[in-house]
Amino acid sequence: MRQVQVVGYRTVHVAQNVAPVMERRDLSDSEAIQAIRAGDREAYKAIVERYMKRAYGIALTFVRNTQDALDVSQMAFIKAYKNLKRFDAERPFFPWFYRILRNICLDHLKRASRRREIPLEDAGVLKTEAEDYEMKRMLWQAIEDLPLEQREAIVLRYFEGMSYKEVAETLEIPIGTVMSSLHYAKRKMKKAIGGFLGEEAK
Repeated sequence: MRQVQVVGYRTVHVAQNVAPVMERRDLSDSEAIQAIRAGDREAYKAIVERYMKRAYGIALTFVRNTQDALDVSQMAFIKAYKNLKRFDAERPFFPWFYRILRNICLDHLKRASRRREIPLEDAGVLKTEAEDYEMKRMLWQAIEDLPLEQREAIVLRYFEGMSYKEVAETLEIPIGTVMSSLHYAKRKMKKAIGGFLGEEAK
């Protein structure tokens, strides 16, 4: 009997007498899902490797602890794999996966008795090395203080680089709501961190 385990962001195929399989890193999401549904469970490795860093970064903005972020993002990949039969392969994978990850993060926070602050220098989310520790601290605090809908919009728009349309599709809300959430979120963050968001925050 075959089993698939996602361990440390690696898809591990547990089986006996299984012939070597071709490299699947280049498979598109839809191709990987079709292969999985056809019985090639190893193809899920392509999806895990493609999205593991994004999943970890997003989880980190919710749970604010590096180990918890690893745990919940791994749980999300496992749950997504188990529910692939419910996924519409004609639609983008990541928005569907994001909602799974989001719900697991929120469940984790509900169960947590307290929330530990992440070591900001290890966050791995900000891309500019010139950002100093104090700015990172203020950024995390500003994000933490936002209402959930505004926080998600900020993370997906500025950390994930999604368009307004992609944010709307991922969160399943109108584009107008995304724009409104970003507007109010940026106003609040600008008070805390000045011009960090640049001209678009004005």
